Amino acid sequence: MKYVRYRYQGIISYGILDGTGVKQIDGGLFGDRLETGVSIDLGSVDLLWPCQPSKILAVGLNYKSHLGNRAAPERPEVFFKPPSALLEPEGTIMIPGGAQDAHYEGELVLVIGKETRGVTPAQAGDCIFGFTCGNDVSERYWQKNDLQWWRAKGCDTFAPLGPAIAAGFDWKQGRIETRINGAVVQEGEFRELLFDPNYIVSYASQHLTLYPGDIIYTGTPGHTKMLRDGDQVEVEIPGIGILKNTVAVSSE
Repeated sequence: MKYVRYRYQGIISYGILDGTGVKQIDGGLFGDRLETGVSIDLGSVDLLWPCQPSKILAVGLNYKSHLGNRAAPERPEVFFKPPSALLEPEGTIMIPGGAQDAHYEGELVLVIGKETRGVTPAQAGDCIFGFTCGNDVSERYWQKNDLQWWRAKGCDTFAPLGPAIAAGFDWKQGRIETRINGAVVQEGEFRELLFDPNYIVSYASQHLTLYPGDIIYTGTPGHTKMLRDGDQVEVEIPGIGILKNTVAVSSE
């Protein structure tokens, strides 16, 4: 089952993807999710980021292929991105003035489905509602030289998300591909994750409470490069969808 959040005729709703249409639901993603009987052509709606998180966590250095010369971490290295960084599918990633080296990072993103605190890895699977595609846009110069990553990871539009949340997605069999202007620039399989989704949720939940709709970016594979003005970025996870965004670099 794939769930989306969308705008139609000025009204924001949740729905279920059904071929080329969207079945409207009441009760939100984490309520009863009752179908209203209304079905809308997918081409008539604007897809939004698929949930409204109270917070965004992200994990760094979670693929061996992304480590370079660095040692593998002993625990998930978690940081925050603000919800204000979220960007809808088909939206434009805005690289602000002063940025020197902003990179793409295609990632699997998990969505929390219920209040979660102090769970074990075995329990964590029941706390995950589903998975979606994300792009952890990162300004490398700021990341290396600022004391905190607040702007390197958290600028407006630096958290593209969507297009849908796939419930029941088998991440163990999944893979990801990032493309820039049609050329493949990243590939990875989720079995390569150093810390899997259940472990990440368990670890995070020992320190803070996760709420329905909170999301966790799980890390990026391979190497990344600088985004340039006009680039077309696609993050594809078969079984979930393709997150598409364009890039605009500010001249100010």
